[in-house]
Amino acid sequence: MFRWKLHGNGRTVAPGAVVAPGERLNWGATIAIGLQHVIAMFGATFLVPVLTDFPVSTTLLFSGVGTLLFLLVTRNRLPSYLGSSFAFIAPVTAATAIGGTGSALAGIVAVGILLAIIGLVVQFVGLGWVDRVMPPVVAGAIVALIGFNLAPVAWSNFQKQPLPGTITLVAVILFSVLFRGFLGRISIFLGVIVGYVATVLIQAASGETLIDFAPVEAAAWIGLPDFQLADFTKPASWSVIAMFLPVVLVLVAENVGHVRGVAAMTDATANRSTGRALIADGVATTLAGTFGGSGTTTYGENIGVMAATRVYSTAVYWVAGLTAIVLSLSPKIGAVFNTIPAGVLGGVTTALYGLIGIIGIKIWVDNRVDFSRPVNQYTGAVALVLAIAGFTLQWGDFQLGAIVLGAVAALVIYHLGNVIARARKTGADDGGPIPAVGPLGGDPS
Repeated sequence: MFRWKLHGNGRTVAPGAVVAPGERLNWGATIAIGLQHVIAMFGATFLVPVLTDFPVSTTLLFSGVGTLLFLLVTRNRLPSYLGSSFAFIAPVTAATAIGGTGSALAGIVAVGILLAIIGLVVQFVGLGWVDRVMPPVVAGAIVALIGFNLAPVAWSNFQKQPLPGTITLVAVILFSVLFRGFLGRISIFLGVIVGYVATVLIQAASGETLIDFAPVEAAAWIGLPDFQLADFTKPASWSVIAMFLPVVLVLVAENVGHVRGVAAMTDATANRSTGRALIADGVATTLAGTFGGSGTTTYGENIGVMAATRVYSTAVYWVAGLTAIVLSLSPKIGAVFNTIPAGVLGGVTTALYGLIGIIGIKIWVDNRVDFSRPVNQYTGAVALVLAIAGFTLQWGDFQLGAIVLGAVAALVIYHLGNVIARARKTGADDGGPIPAVGPLGGDPS
């Protein structure tokens, strides 16, 4: 497992060639690329705990540990970094308000366990059943509603410090539009840096305290992260778990997409590791949630680095994972990220939450979802409005939030609608073209 064949001369990658997962460059180049992966994942990974008020160092620790677990479970055949998943932000925020951090962590653990179970099923029976349960119109709706549900959170932070928020948002957009390759992929991270520096300058010019550096000065350079256990003893914990279940669908989609991306760029046999990838992410998420870290997922940022460098060696991810663990042992680093002002968070999340929503819409576009069909129209329409408006249902201490209601609505409307359509012989799921009917055009009769 820990033997990598030296690629070529160990220093360069020939045109058109790639460094396969079982290969590596010399250790100097391998370490350098591993550190580049740390930079790529850092902006997104630290942002999730900052937004959910989790300890940054703890999340960073379990991000590194989760990456090493992923490599072990996939038998060192699938390169991936496991960073914080944005899909957890909305349910964690809602669950913390209802039952506290312990209840939110219980929800993360529940997601991890369910994801690992799905991975076991996929490992033995394949992915076909997932595609049937969650076709593109449903998958796109669920991903999109998780992002759009967070829009009020972004506005809440933005309006506290509008000028730093505007500067941050503009910086994120400019970095993304003006740069290609690596710099474009870390536009969120660079935008936060620009917004932070701008806030420091505004504070110096105005004399107003926008950032308190006292906690940074007081923090030790070396120390263990803060751990907190998931709490299943509270009634509220069992109430909020339902909010987290739609996240499982997002994690399945992200992991499957990651495996297929790696397989397309290296070797098609990588697809055989799909079940193991889901199991690994499930175990990593369960471990993180149990002790106070954020749930994990495979990272598109790191796929981008691999595409740019053409180095898919798992050796670089061992370097990246170990580096993250070392960084997590510095409380001062965590304290620095905890000083990020509200305006900067508001600016960056305005872009970030919108992008999560757009990813869902991109699933529709890429799969050419037919929105002339009423069942597809209402699957997306109802789910998104439930999430954006923040619909909730509550029975005593038990509450269903907008994310779970939107996800359930998407699943029920799609599958029930198709059952009715087949019964009326007006069309079949994934069948041929049907008449354009409904409110978006065509004969409504």
